[in-house]
Amino acid sequence: MIVSIQRQELALLLDGKVQRIFRISTSKNPPSCRANSFGTPTGLHAAANKIGDRAPAGMVFKGRVATGQHFSEYPLEAQQRNLITSRILRLRGLQPGHNSGDDCDSYERYIYIHGTNHEERIGEPFSGGCVEMRNAEMIELFDATAEGDLVWICA
Repeated sequence: MIVSIQRQELALLLDGKVQRIFRISTSKNPPSCRANSFGTPTGLHAAANKIGDRAPAGMVFKGRVATGQHFSEYPLEAQQRNLITSRILRLRGLQPGHNSGDDCDSYERYIYIHGTNHEERIGEPFSGGCVEMRNAEMIELFDATAEGDLVWICA
């Protein structure tokens, strides 16, 4: 996978060929690998964990556990926040000192590719550091990937 922060797109590749391009939303803050920056980290990552297989589209996850509720079932105040929905690909940085290790660890920052309850914002920077996708497309991507697949995030 290749994530372009500038283009707000994720390209899914198979054998070096683009299979599909998805519109995404990355951080509303500048790209950053630093802890507490709320920026989308750059560089080479791996899909470390796949979470949510077979959960209904729109299911909300807290602490990487399905809550049992669709985002529309949450109070309006909670729906204003970016909720983690449908599926999660948790990313592990593979570049020590850049996106892995002290003060810059994507895995410890809980950086994901995940579905969102704000699909209308896809295509513009809006997240708190994660890569957000439309729910149906997140499920499609999840089903097409495996743990260990590489993810290159470029500014």
